[in-house]
Amino acid sequence: MTDPYYDITGHGPVLLIVPGGAGHPMGLDPVTDALSAHFTVVTYDPLGLAHGRLGEPVEDQRVQDWSDGARRVLDETLPEGGRAYVLGTSAGAIAVLDLAARHAERLRHVVAHEPPCVGVLQDGARQRAAFREVCDVYRARGLAAAGALMTAVLEERDAGELPESQPLTREEELMTPMALSLAHVIAPFTSYVPDAGPSPVRLTVAAGADSRGQLLYRTAEFLAKEQQADFVEFPGGHLGVLQHPVKFAERLTRTLLGAGPRS
Repeated sequence: MTDPYYDITGHGPVLLIVPGGAGHPMGLDPVTDALSAHFTVVTYDPLGLAHGRLGEPVEDQRVQDWSDGARRVLDETLPEGGRAYVLGTSAGAIAVLDLAARHAERLRHVVAHEPPCVGVLQDGARQRAAFREVCDVYRARGLAAAGALMTAVLEERDAGELPESQPLTREEELMTPMALSLAHVIAPFTSYVPDAGPSPVRLTVAAGADSRGQLLYRTAEFLAKEQQADFVEFPGGHLGVLQHPVKFAERLTRTLLGAGPRS
Protein backbone atom coordinates (compact mmCIF):
# COMPACT_ATOMS: atom_id res chain seq x y z
CA MET A 1 0.00 0.00 0.00
CA THR A 2 1.52 3.32 -1.09
CA ASP A 3 1.40 6.49 0.95
CA PRO A 4 -1.57 8.70 0.02
CA TYR A 5 -0.91 11.74 -2.18
CA TYR A 6 -2.28 15.12 -1.13
CA ASP A 7 -1.53 18.84 -0.85
CA ILE A 8 -2.32 21.26 1.98
CA THR A 9 -3.00 24.98 1.91
CA GLY A 10 -4.66 27.51 4.21
CA HIS A 11 -5.58 27.66 7.90
CA GLY A 12 -8.66 26.70 9.86
CA PRO A 13 -10.74 23.54 10.18
CA VAL A 14 -9.73 20.75 7.81
CA LEU A 15 -11.62 20.55 4.52
CA LEU A 16 -10.79 17.48 2.45
CA ILE A 17 -11.42 17.76 -1.31
CA VAL A 18 -11.71 14.64 -3.48
CA PRO A 19 -11.61 15.61 -7.18
CA GLY A 20 -13.58 14.04 -10.00
CA GLY A 21 -12.39 12.42 -13.21
CA ALA A 22 -9.36 10.25 -12.51
CA GLY A 23 -8.73 12.21 -9.32
CA HIS A 24 -6.17 14.60 -10.83
CA PRO A 25 -6.55 17.95 -9.02
CA MET A 26 -5.86 19.95 -12.18
CA GLY A 27 -7.61 23.31 -12.27
CA LEU A 28 -8.50 23.30 -8.57
CA ASP A 29 -5.98 25.96 -7.48
CA PRO A 30 -8.46 28.88 -7.82
CA VAL A 31 -11.09 27.23 -5.62
CA THR A 32 -8.57 26.01 -3.04
CA ASP A 33 -7.06 29.50 -2.90
CA ALA A 34 -10.51 30.95 -2.23
CA LEU A 35 -11.28 28.33 0.42
CA SER A 36 -7.92 28.65 2.17
CA ALA A 37 -9.04 31.84 3.91
CA HIS A 38 -11.47 29.75 6.00
CA PHE A 39 -10.13 26.19 5.93
CA THR A 40 -7.02 24.07 5.97
CA VAL A 41 -7.69 22.67 2.50
CA VAL A 42 -6.39 19.15 1.94
CA THR A 43 -6.63 18.12 -1.72
CA TYR A 44 -6.46 14.35 -2.22
CA ASP A 45 -4.91 12.90 -5.38
CA PRO A 46 -6.04 9.24 -5.33
CA LEU A 47 -3.78 8.01 -8.14
CA GLY A 48 -0.90 10.41 -7.49
CA LEU A 49 -1.26 11.82 -11.01
CA ALA A 50 -0.15 15.29 -9.91
CA HIS A 51 2.62 13.80 -7.78
CA GLY A 52 4.80 12.12 -10.40
CA ARG A 53 2.68 9.10 -11.30
CA LEU A 54 1.13 10.38 -14.54
CA GLY A 55 2.21 7.92 -17.22
CA GLU A 56 2.50 4.95 -14.86
CA PRO A 57 0.18 1.92 -15.24
CA VAL A 58 -3.38 2.31 -13.91
CA GLU A 59 -5.86 -0.46 -13.14
CA ASP A 60 -9.65 -0.34 -12.95
CA GLN A 61 -10.51 1.71 -9.88
CA ARG A 62 -12.63 0.80 -6.86
CA VAL A 63 -14.74 3.31 -4.94
CA GLN A 64 -13.70 1.70 -1.66
CA ASP A 65 -10.01 2.19 -2.44
CA TRP A 66 -10.52 5.92 -2.99
CA SER A 67 -12.51 6.29 0.24
CA ASP A 68 -10.03 4.21 2.23
CA GLY A 69 -7.25 6.43 0.87
CA ALA A 70 -9.22 9.51 1.87
CA ARG A 71 -9.53 8.09 5.39
CA ARG A 72 -5.75 7.62 5.51
CA VAL A 73 -5.30 11.24 4.43
CA LEU A 74 -7.55 12.34 7.30
CA ASP A 75 -5.60 10.20 9.75
CA GLU A 76 -2.42 12.01 8.66
CA THR A 77 -3.85 15.54 8.68
CA LEU A 78 -6.36 15.63 11.55
CA PRO A 79 -5.48 15.89 15.23
CA GLU A 80 -6.41 12.89 17.36
CA GLY A 81 -10.18 12.77 17.69
CA GLY A 82 -10.62 15.53 15.10
CA ARG A 83 -13.20 15.56 12.35
CA ALA A 84 -13.12 17.11 8.88
CA TYR A 85 -15.40 18.80 6.41
CA VAL A 86 -15.39 17.02 3.04
CA LEU A 87 -16.19 17.98 -0.55
CA GLY A 88 -16.29 15.46 -3.38
CA THR A 89 -17.10 16.33 -6.98
CA SER A 90 -18.29 13.92 -9.69
CA ALA A 91 -16.43 10.61 -9.21
CA GLY A 92 -14.95 12.12 -6.05
CA ALA A 93 -18.49 12.70 -4.78
CA ILE A 94 -19.13 8.96 -5.03
CA ALA A 95 -15.94 8.31 -3.05
CA VAL A 96 -17.03 10.68 -0.28
CA LEU A 97 -20.46 9.02 -0.08
CA ASP A 98 -18.63 5.76 0.61
CA LEU A 99 -16.33 7.58 3.05
CA ALA A 100 -19.40 8.86 4.91
CA ALA A 101 -20.93 5.39 5.03
CA ARG A 102 -17.81 3.65 6.37
CA HIS A 103 -15.76 6.27 8.21
CA ALA A 104 -18.30 8.69 9.66
CA GLU A 105 -16.38 9.06 12.93
CA ARG A 106 -13.79 11.28 11.19
CA LEU A 107 -16.31 13.56 9.47
CA ARG A 108 -18.24 16.71 10.37
CA HIS A 109 -20.20 17.43 7.21
CA VAL A 110 -19.92 15.94 3.73
CA VAL A 111 -20.88 17.72 0.50
CA ALA A 112 -21.28 15.45 -2.54
CA HIS A 113 -21.50 17.55 -5.72
CA GLU A 114 -23.26 15.80 -8.62
CA PRO A 115 -22.27 12.21 -7.81
CA PRO A 116 -22.96 10.07 -10.92
CA CYS A 117 -24.33 7.15 -8.88
CA VAL A 118 -27.19 6.80 -11.34
CA GLY A 119 -28.07 3.32 -10.08
CA VAL A 120 -30.24 4.92 -7.36
CA LEU A 121 -32.73 6.05 -10.03
CA GLN A 122 -35.72 4.02 -11.16
CA ASP A 123 -34.14 3.88 -14.62
CA GLY A 124 -30.72 3.26 -13.12
CA ALA A 125 -29.97 0.11 -15.14
CA ARG A 126 -30.50 2.01 -18.38
CA GLN A 127 -28.34 4.91 -17.19
CA ARG A 128 -25.50 2.64 -16.10
CA ALA A 129 -25.65 1.00 -19.53
CA ALA A 130 -25.39 4.44 -21.12
CA PHE A 131 -22.15 5.15 -19.22
CA ARG A 132 -20.78 1.75 -20.22
CA GLU A 133 -21.52 2.69 -23.81
CA VAL A 134 -19.51 5.89 -23.36
CA CYS A 135 -16.55 3.79 -22.23
CA ASP A 136 -17.00 1.41 -25.19
CA VAL A 137 -17.08 4.35 -27.61
CA TYR A 138 -13.91 5.72 -26.06
CA ARG A 139 -12.13 2.41 -26.66
CA ALA A 140 -13.38 2.13 -30.22
CA ARG A 141 -13.44 5.74 -31.41
CA GLY A 142 -11.38 7.90 -29.05
CA LEU A 143 -11.85 10.89 -26.79
CA ALA A 144 -13.83 13.27 -29.00
CA ALA A 145 -16.54 10.73 -29.78
CA ALA A 146 -16.77 9.59 -26.17
CA GLY A 147 -16.91 13.17 -24.92
CA ALA A 148 -19.77 14.02 -27.26
CA LEU A 149 -21.71 10.93 -26.18
CA MET A 150 -21.03 11.70 -22.50
CA THR A 151 -22.44 15.20 -22.90
CA ALA A 152 -25.56 13.77 -24.53
CA VAL A 153 -25.97 11.22 -21.72
CA LEU A 154 -25.70 13.92 -19.05
CA GLU A 155 -28.16 16.15 -20.90
CA GLU A 156 -30.50 13.17 -21.51
CA ARG A 157 -30.77 13.72 -25.25
CA ASP A 158 -29.91 11.86 -28.42
CA ALA A 159 -26.24 12.18 -29.31
CA GLY A 160 -26.75 12.27 -33.08
CA GLU A 161 -23.71 11.64 -35.25
CA LEU A 162 -20.54 11.47 -33.15
CA PRO A 163 -17.38 13.28 -34.28
CA GLU A 164 -14.57 11.35 -35.89
CA SER A 165 -11.61 10.60 -33.66
CA GLN A 166 -9.02 7.86 -33.18
CA PRO A 167 -8.42 5.57 -30.21
CA LEU A 168 -5.47 6.55 -28.05
CA THR A 169 -2.44 4.36 -27.68
CA ARG A 170 -1.84 2.98 -24.21
CA GLU A 171 1.04 5.42 -23.77
CA GLU A 172 -1.17 8.36 -24.76
CA GLU A 173 -3.94 7.16 -22.45
CA LEU A 174 -1.63 6.96 -19.46
CA MET A 175 -0.64 10.61 -19.99
CA THR A 176 -4.25 11.86 -20.31
CA PRO A 177 -6.35 12.09 -17.12
CA MET A 178 -9.66 12.27 -18.98
CA ALA A 179 -8.76 9.12 -20.88
CA LEU A 180 -7.84 7.37 -17.64
CA SER A 181 -11.24 8.31 -16.25
CA LEU A 182 -13.02 6.82 -19.27
CA ALA A 183 -10.86 3.71 -19.23
CA HIS A 184 -10.73 2.94 -15.51
CA VAL A 185 -13.09 5.08 -13.38
CA ILE A 186 -16.45 5.82 -14.98
CA ALA A 187 -17.80 2.29 -15.36
CA PRO A 188 -17.05 1.05 -11.82
CA PHE A 189 -17.97 4.33 -10.15
CA THR A 190 -21.33 4.77 -11.93
CA SER A 191 -22.15 1.20 -10.86
CA TYR A 192 -21.80 2.16 -7.19
CA VAL A 193 -25.10 2.35 -5.29
CA PRO A 194 -25.02 3.88 -1.78
CA ASP A 195 -26.87 2.09 0.97
CA ALA A 196 -30.46 3.24 1.30
CA GLY A 197 -31.51 5.20 4.36
CA PRO A 198 -30.17 8.22 6.21
CA SER A 199 -26.48 9.02 6.12
CA PRO A 200 -24.59 8.39 9.39
CA VAL A 201 -23.02 11.85 9.11
CA ARG A 202 -24.42 15.23 8.09
CA LEU A 203 -24.69 15.12 4.31
CA THR A 204 -25.47 17.72 1.67
CA VAL A 205 -26.02 16.59 -1.89
CA ALA A 206 -25.36 19.40 -4.35
CA ALA A 207 -26.06 20.04 -8.02
CA GLY A 208 -25.15 22.87 -10.33
CA ALA A 209 -27.82 25.42 -11.20
CA ASP A 210 -26.88 25.02 -14.86
CA SER A 211 -27.55 21.27 -14.60
CA ARG A 212 -31.29 21.69 -14.00
CA GLY A 213 -33.22 19.26 -16.18
CA GLN A 214 -30.18 17.03 -16.62
CA LEU A 215 -29.35 13.53 -15.41
CA LEU A 216 -27.05 14.36 -12.50
CA TYR A 217 -29.33 17.07 -11.12
CA ARG A 218 -32.10 14.48 -11.10
CA THR A 219 -29.75 11.99 -9.45
CA ALA A 220 -28.70 14.47 -6.76
CA GLU A 221 -32.29 15.37 -5.88
CA PHE A 222 -33.28 11.70 -5.64
CA LEU A 223 -30.24 10.79 -3.56
CA ALA A 224 -30.82 13.69 -1.14
CA LYS A 225 -34.35 12.44 -0.48
CA GLU A 226 -33.25 8.82 -0.11
CA GLN A 227 -30.44 9.68 2.32
CA GLN A 228 -32.51 12.31 4.18
CA ALA A 229 -29.83 14.85 3.30
CA ASP A 230 -29.92 18.54 2.46
CA PHE A 231 -30.04 19.51 -1.21
CA VAL A 232 -28.22 22.67 -2.30
CA GLU A 233 -27.71 24.30 -5.70
CA PHE A 234 -24.17 25.44 -6.50
CA PRO A 235 -23.05 27.88 -9.21
CA GLY A 236 -22.37 26.53 -12.70
CA GLY A 237 -22.92 23.03 -13.97
CA HIS A 238 -21.21 19.70 -13.46
CA LEU A 239 -17.82 21.46 -13.63
CA GLY A 240 -18.90 24.41 -11.52
CA VAL A 241 -15.90 24.02 -9.21
CA LEU A 242 -13.72 24.87 -12.23
CA GLN A 243 -16.09 27.25 -14.04
CA HIS A 244 -16.90 29.53 -11.08
CA PRO A 245 -14.30 28.82 -8.39
CA VAL A 246 -14.84 31.91 -6.25
CA LYS A 247 -18.64 31.67 -6.23
CA PHE A 248 -18.40 27.91 -5.73
CA ALA A 249 -16.10 28.44 -2.74
CA GLU A 250 -18.48 31.04 -1.28
CA ARG A 251 -21.45 28.66 -1.58
CA LEU A 252 -19.46 25.81 -0.06
CA THR A 253 -18.29 27.96 2.85
CA ARG A 254 -21.86 29.07 3.59
CA THR A 255 -23.07 25.47 3.35
CA LEU A 256 -20.45 24.19 5.78
CA LEU A 257 -20.06 27.10 8.19
CA GLY A 258 -23.33 28.97 7.96
CA ALA A 259 -23.61 32.73 7.48
CA GLY A 260 -19.98 33.38 8.39
CA PRO A 261 -16.79 31.42 8.94
CA ARG A 262 -16.02 29.94 12.32
CA SER A 263 -13.25 27.72 13.61
